Amino acid sequence: MTDQQLLWLLQLSDSNFPSGAFSHSFGFETYMYNEQICDAKTFGDVLVAYIQTQLTYTDGLACRIAYEQLEVDRMEGLRRLNDTLFALCLAKETREGTRMIGERLWKLCRDIYGVDELDEIVQTKQSIHPAIVFAAVGRKIGAAKQTTVLTYLFASVQTMVQNAVRGIPLGQTDGQKLLVMVQPYLIHAASIIETLDDEELGAAAVGLEIAQMQHERLPVRLFMS
Repeated sequence: MTDQQLLWLLQLSDSNFPSGAFSHSFGFETYMYNEQICDAKTFGDVLVAYIQTQLTYTDGLACRIAYEQLEVDRMEGLRRLNDTLFALCLAKETREGTRMIGERLWKLCRDIYGVDELDEIVQTKQSIHPAIVFAAVGRKIGAAKQTTVLTYLFASVQTMVQNAVRGIPLGQTDGQKLLVMVQPYLIHAASIIETLDDEELGAAAVGLEIAQMQHERLPVRLFMS
């Protein structure tokens, strides 16, 4: 990896990258409201479970598949993947939040990195999943597939941690300790993703999906999902 590629990935994975992800907890706020998440330990436990299920078998695997589809220029495969990912978002808020993040990420990356491979999908489907956009950027800048996937996993978790710092709340030091704690899990997840079949896409944590559905009925909400 070149220094320029490293800097591009660091920029893209920064929690301050304005994709809009900072406005979404993707169901974690329900756990906070019910006091199932109340400190760094309880958040860390749920975060690890999220990494080992939904992040690995849905978002992370989707990033790998998208990268591979882009390598052979299979737009039809990308369209099917995009449709499948949104069909897997059972909770309305999660589905809409993912759509908004994906659209914002696509617009930013198109302007910054010149990623135009996904234009046709966005124009016909009116939505694009963030994992597909991230894969397209990784391939565009010449990052290896495995590096792109691991960076995507870290970027996803980093945003969740920063949102937990605001939402629980946690101290900034606790947030950074959590990021260090989950790194072995992320590395392991990336290695698992490399071995999965495409048919294994979609495994999720049922409890988290229920929390995502319940979120829209919370009396007080800090996040949009």
